[in-house]
Amino acid sequence: MTASSKLFKFACKKSELRLDITLQCGQSFRWREVNPGQWRGMIGNRVWTLSQDDSHIFCHQHPLGQDSPTPQEEKNKRTNSRNRSRSHCAANTTKTSERGNNTETFLSTEKIEPLMNDYFQLDVSLEKMYALWSKADQNFAHVSPQFPGVRMLNQDPVENVFSFICSSNNNIQRITMLVDRLCKLYGSPVVTVDGTTWNSFPRVTSLAESGVEETLREHGFGYRAKFISKSAQMIMENGGEEWLFSLRKLPYEECHSQLMTLNGIGAKVSDCICLMSMGHLGAIPVDTHVFQIAARDYLPHLRSCKTVTDKVYKEIANHFRQIFGEYAGWAHSVLFSADLKKFDSLKKDESEEQNQKKKKKK
Repeated sequence: MTASSKLFKFACKKSELRLDITLQCGQSFRWREVNPGQWRGMIGNRVWTLSQDDSHIFCHQHPLGQDSPTPQEEKNKRTNSRNRSRSHCAANTTKTSERGNNTETFLSTEKIEPLMNDYFQLDVSLEKMYALWSKADQNFAHVSPQFPGVRMLNQDPVENVFSFICSSNNNIQRITMLVDRLCKLYGSPVVTVDGTTWNSFPRVTSLAESGVEETLREHGFGYRAKFISKSAQMIMENGGEEWLFSLRKLPYEECHSQLMTLNGIGAKVSDCICLMSMGHLGAIPVDTHVFQIAARDYLPHLRSCKTVTDKVYKEIANHFRQIFGEYAGWAHSVLFSADLKKFDSLKKDESEEQNQKKKKKK
């Protein structure tokens, strides 16, 4: 931890938010566990180190650093310089990434609290929702005690869209690597903490420029390079980032369809975006894990299905919505997290803790 950071804390039980599950269950790919129980990532284009105890979340904010060009901006700058020399043109065509409107070194407490409330959607009482979901579904009642505090993040649509384009046929570790690489290539440095420089997520304008596909292919993005480049160009043609944000105002079905017009976005990725950054809390992304959960615990007749067809996809999504209601996407995330092998140790830890509590009561 650097000395140049400020601490803010707020009351929050683990039953309302578990950082270790929420930040690594495949929603966002920019959080790293830098020390046991300490998570570092970006919220609101600022770097934060988060930790928690049984009653509070602790937020260390790191100050904004000095602007410095990204590798791609340096390359553009050299190219522009050569072009100007040849044409004797004095205009500087190098583009720079924007930080956002707020350039204060540290945010005040009055600004941090609503920022955290918005990102973690803390106005939703998970204890109440878990009780409702457990009453509606025996399987949830069995699984959920070991996975409390699994909360949906309210993410920036630009980051959400391009991160999940990177997710195509990928695992969480490799998606994280590609997203980090994308930020290093086309984002702007925000601050260096413990020797690691954190970059902002690229603006759509940067990703829509010519040559992006070729650069990304050179850096290991494969066929996703074309999806990123083409989707950025389509977003700009539709009106830029304002168009993307405007999708939040649309009904679920329309929002889902509009997102699927972008390259590399199918039904599942569209549902991820609807759930995680568009405010459609009943969206159900159906991937292999969710299909297996549905076939094993809810819809046994699907066990004979070899692929997730459109019909099967809709049947699973609608079934979860019928059980869990308006916040079905949140409930689905709890079941999804509980099915991930990376969290197997949590099941053992929680079981041991519950047994110890029972012994104390006796």
